[in-house]
Amino acid sequence: MNALRLGTRRSQLAMAQSRGVADEVTRLTGRPVELVEITTYGDVSRESLVSIGGTGVFVSALRDALLAGEIDFAVHSLKDLPTAQPVELALAAVPPRADPRDALVARDGLGFETLAMAGRASGPARIGSGSPRRISQLNAWARSLGREIEMVPIRGNVDTRIGFVRSGELDAVVLAAAGLRRLGRDAEITDFLAPDTVLPAPGQGALAVECVASRPELVTELARLDDPHTRIAVAAERTLLAELEAGCSAPVGAFADLLRDGQTFTELRLRGVVGTTDGAQLVQLSTTGPLPGSVDEAVAMGRQLADEMLAKGAAGLMGERAL
Repeated sequence: MNALRLGTRRSQLAMAQSRGVADEVTRLTGRPVELVEITTYGDVSRESLVSIGGTGVFVSALRDALLAGEIDFAVHSLKDLPTAQPVELALAAVPPRADPRDALVARDGLGFETLAMAGRASGPARIGSGSPRRISQLNAWARSLGREIEMVPIRGNVDTRIGFVRSGELDAVVLAAAGLRRLGRDAEITDFLAPDTVLPAPGQGALAVECVASRPELVTELARLDDPHTRIAVAAERTLLAELEAGCSAPVGAFADLLRDGQTFTELRLRGVVGTTDGAQLVQLSTTGPLPGSVDEAVAMGRQLADEMLAKGAAGLMGERAL
């Protein structure tokens, strides 16, 4: 049986994610999987994501390889996917979501509130992040405590980012909890940032398994990895993002969580936030309704909340792009 070729970015995190998916594909289908490493522009550029076109820069090289027949399928971090899906490609599976939260890795084992209150001898605490969404919400959180923080734009892999804290250049960095867990580095987390305070990026913690739409038999095989509840939740989040016409460059957070009645999921709560990067202005809204029975119903929920946020002034806040 020929091995399936799985295209992945070369980063340590992307490789860990892809190995997990490869193992699951083999377990479910019996087919061997080999990893094909692909370098994307987003991996080699040191410029900010905003200036080089947003998270889509991590995806285009993998998609080009799919369309050229160089690989059979690709694994992406779902939050890296542009919201518009090309008709030539199928989002074959959205596996069960990992931890969606942001996580703080701080000096001296500190949590965010303690760090913000303490600061450093020379002034406010210095916290690294390249995400306008995180910068906006953390600035707003510090303001609510009557404090200021200094958000420092950074890029680089997990080791590079945490290295800024180890060296003392920064007091903390903010990373996705799911990524740290997939790398086996969750012991380095000093504080989990709950969605009640900091909404994650749409799709954060979820993966996307993509292949060409012209191979329906492969789409069917890969679909065995799909988790319907995760797909519905991220569809609502990504629709909210698309309807706000935001993309990575705007400080937009969204999270859809499924609410239980006993052992059964019965409702979906969708929350969204848009803000200025200084945290001075935020539009935060939520909606809760019966658990969508289809992706189309989840899409409708995302559109409804986006309309409400736009009516509250979200569009005006999205004009700010400075980090």
